[in-house]
Amino acid sequence: MRALEIEKLDVDLGGRPVLRDVQLHLDRGELVGLLGPNGAGKTTLLRAILALIRTRGGRVLVEGKPTRPGRAGIGYVPQRHEFSWDFPISVEQAVMSGRTGRIGLLRRPGVADWRAVGDALDRVQLTELRRRPAGELSGGQRQRVLVARALALAPSILLLDEPFTGLDMPTQELLGDLFTSLAQEGRAVLMTTHDLVAAVDSCTRLVLLNRRIIADGRPADLQDAELWTQTFGVSATSPLLKLVRAA
Repeated sequence: MRALEIEKLDVDLGGRPVLRDVQLHLDRGELVGLLGPNGAGKTTLLRAILALIRTRGGRVLVEGKPTRPGRAGIGYVPQRHEFSWDFPISVEQAVMSGRTGRIGLLRRPGVADWRAVGDALDRVQLTELRRRPAGELSGGQRQRVLVARALALAPSILLLDEPFTGLDMPTQELLGDLFTSLAQEGRAVLMTTHDLVAAVDSCTRLVLLNRRIIADGRPADLQDAELWTQTFGVSATSPLLKLVRAA
């Protein structure tokens, strides 16, 4: 059984088509890069998987069952600006907030919940900062908090929305190695990113998206320049193609 199966997915937002006839699957152990220009529908696709938006047609199956809001087994790392960093909570409380749906709003976390948070903080190397106010963190530290928040659910599927944006190179390398390890441990990881070179280098598969799937395959199999020009709307002499070939 596949971890994630998307069949003939159509999504409209504000009365206009955003995604059309998207068919995609994800197996455990895969790190898949979802690539496309701004406005291609990448974040919309992640939100459809999470059942946070209505779809016009098609279906999304998570481990063989229709997706639903708060579906167990999915960890989601949004873009940093989507989290309220001004709220006065500590790093470990911010990570614990990822388990609220599982614990319940009016219940206190138990031993297993705090253990899960501690394990997640260890994975992103933030244990020493667990008591620090989340609002005092740097951009890279905040990104690691969001990753830990998703990992605290021990998900089988991890969805990452532009996890490397605005990060310094050491933090990118730390998270890149972590995502590779998570896939090797048997999780299915789907990541949107504008870092094409890193995606070509680290992902087991690349999916080129621009409102529909343009191509889906191993990086070595996506050398046709036409696929990239179709996806990103660039010319055949674009530096983008040079980057892809170099990677």
